[in-house]
Amino acid sequence: MRIFVTGANGFIGSRVVSDLLADGHQVTGLVRSDASAQVLEAKGAHAQRGTLEDPHAWVSALEPCDAVIHTAFDHDFNHFVANCEKERRVISAMGAVLQGSQRPLIITSGTGMGHNGGDDLAREDVFNAAHPNPRVASELEGNRQLEAGIDVRVVRLPQVHDTVRQGLITYYVALAREKGVAAYINEGANCFSAAHVTDVAQLYVSVLERGERGARYHAVAEQGVSSRQIAEVVAKGLGISTVSLKTEESAAHFGWFAMFAGVDLRASSEWTRHQLNWRPEGPGLLDDLRAMDYSSEAPHG
Repeated sequence: MRIFVTGANGFIGSRVVSDLLADGHQVTGLVRSDASAQVLEAKGAHAQRGTLEDPHAWVSALEPCDAVIHTAFDHDFNHFVANCEKERRVISAMGAVLQGSQRPLIITSGTGMGHNGGDDLAREDVFNAAHPNPRVASELEGNRQLEAGIDVRVVRLPQVHDTVRQGLITYYVALAREKGVAAYINEGANCFSAAHVTDVAQLYVSVLERGERGARYHAVAEQGVSSRQIAEVVAKGLGISTVSLKTEESAAHFGWFAMFAGVDLRASSEWTRHQLNWRPEGPGLLDDLRAMDYSSEAPHG
């Protein structure tokens, strides 16, 4: 198949492109610069220049493609709400091009959207349309496209990691380095679900090849790693101490990260594993945190 991939040189998207090419697919990837285009073309894919800010300048490139995998997202959390709205516009623009066809549009969301507000794990058969995380805009727009007849499938991400990046935990490590202490809230019992980036990339390909219209899939290898465990490993790596903060102290310490620091993001992937025979095999989050190089800051985004 001919697959269009946004974020084709990104942390996850670059692995998705490699896996697609290995499976014999033809790939066109969205890139922002000539240098990125050269990297992509060296792998054997085609490059399409464009930005998320102006999707109408490049969405016509979707016309000859058999499917779209959308992994790109602007991770500037200082403008998180605006970036989630930008994400909604991109999904809308891509859906308009796919209108009237059976071509799959695989979009990306977070596992938190599958949390019903109780104490249960986030699950694939739940969509909390009232979720306070602005990223809910992705699935709300996905639902609109689904109702318009588009074959929308959703991959929900946990903290996706290797020894360089760990999703939101990358920002946590940078904050701990800056503050000189690895903090958690109260007992640090709230958890983050996680998966290694290679396993996540393989799931995108499985959703493309064997997924179902309207289904949501959880790229979760570990249901929950506690924030205290994370703090302890990060503290050891940085050579600093840990500290427990009261809930009312979190905003002053964490800044924008406070919206994530105390929430429980445990999630199940039982249904996903059963439906797609997905068997994650990569290292765990704590293993990658132990193995990372703390002498330099990891790139964001």
